[in-house]
Amino acid sequence: MTEFMQKLADIKVCPVVVLDDANDAVPLARALAAGSLPMAEVTFRTDAAAESIRRIAAECPEVCVGAGTVLDREQAARAVAAGAQFIVSPSFSDEVAQYAIGHGIPYCPGTCTPTDIANALRYNLPMVKFFPAAAYGGLNTIKALASVFPNLKFMPTGGVSPSNVNEYLGFSKIICVGGTWVCKKDLVSAKSWAEITKLCQEAYDLTH
Repeated sequence: MTEFMQKLADIKVCPVVVLDDANDAVPLARALAAGSLPMAEVTFRTDAAAESIRRIAAECPEVCVGAGTVLDREQAARAVAAGAQFIVSPSFSDEVAQYAIGHGIPYCPGTCTPTDIANALRYNLPMVKFFPAAAYGGLNTIKALASVFPNLKFMPTGGVSPSNVNEYLGFSKIICVGGTWVCKKDLVSAKSWAEITKLCQEAYDLTH
């Protein structure tokens, strides 16, 4: 298991973050860490993403920060230049895989079909994101895929919540889940850092 995968296995819930304002990046990262989830997948859905990653990487060394929703090589390059320690995509991308591997950065592509997974395995990737998890059958689909790809680990994201997180984590092929509920966009916009810390700690306590 790689060092990054071990971090995921230890943390069990990877916070998925949307930041509209880079000024919120550091206080959010500190709130996550204070809630025992020192990791952030900062999604490239906003113009603030790269600068947010840069600030977290520079000012919060205790937080493992990565980039999510990375769609192409250009975004991957911007993420890595900003200090991203891992890259996540909603789908599989050859150019992102090539860039990440070439720069020694863990890459977790989004998959939901055997073909997607076969593409990931061409690059010997040890884990994939299963997205959107709930919409594509959740745990039952992951179990079916895992039966024919037994050496792969999965990180389901999309529809994972406190009510079902331990069902997912109870399956040995699931290394971690992506969690949006611990840092919802409205809480970030309201700068509700204490509430985010509380939700993170509750998620950590629930899964450990």
